[in-house]
Amino acid sequence: MIAHERIELSLPEWIGREVDFERCYTDDDARMQVAIGLARRNVELDSGGPFGAAIFRADGTLIAAGVNRVVPQQCSVAHAEMMAFMSAQKRLQRFRLNEDGERYILATSAQPCSMCYGASIWAGIDELIIGARSEDVMALSEFDEGPLPADWVGELEKRGIRVRRDIQREAACAVFELYRHQSGTRY
Repeated sequence: MIAHERIELSLPEWIGREVDFERCYTDDDARMQVAIGLARRNVELDSGGPFGAAIFRADGTLIAAGVNRVVPQQCSVAHAEMMAFMSAQKRLQRFRLNEDGERYILATSAQPCSMCYGASIWAGIDELIIGARSEDVMALSEFDEGPLPADWVGELEKRGIRVRRDIQREAACAVFELYRHQSGTRY
């Protein structure tokens, strides 16, 4: 038995080169372009699955980016949203992002799965913007997004998390089409 074990997850190095952390992303379309761009590059570079996520302050500051790293990291929790949450929490040095009174937005290329849905509540986001719907993900890939409450949007809104869906939905679905037709590792 291991008494103490260090657990590490990492994002691909290309994120630091390709994502502009200095730019101000002031609207849903600009924020979603980041999330979808991350998903697309992750597929193109074969560095993980077809999902991307980013966390922004309401003023447009990009706090963190994440991509799916389940297979490369051999870790079932290494979803794009989870990687973005962990990166933002490390950067801000707190587990609840909005603890500072600021508003935080999660942009995700696809509707969160059941795990990422739950984590969104605990992570302290105030807004959730979504590209592809879960039915898109399941129709265009082999991924099972898991069960959500029947009124999952209402449950988030009860907790103060505003939800906006179908932001650049077609572009988000195009990443799954690319993934489906690209050869290489299946995530």
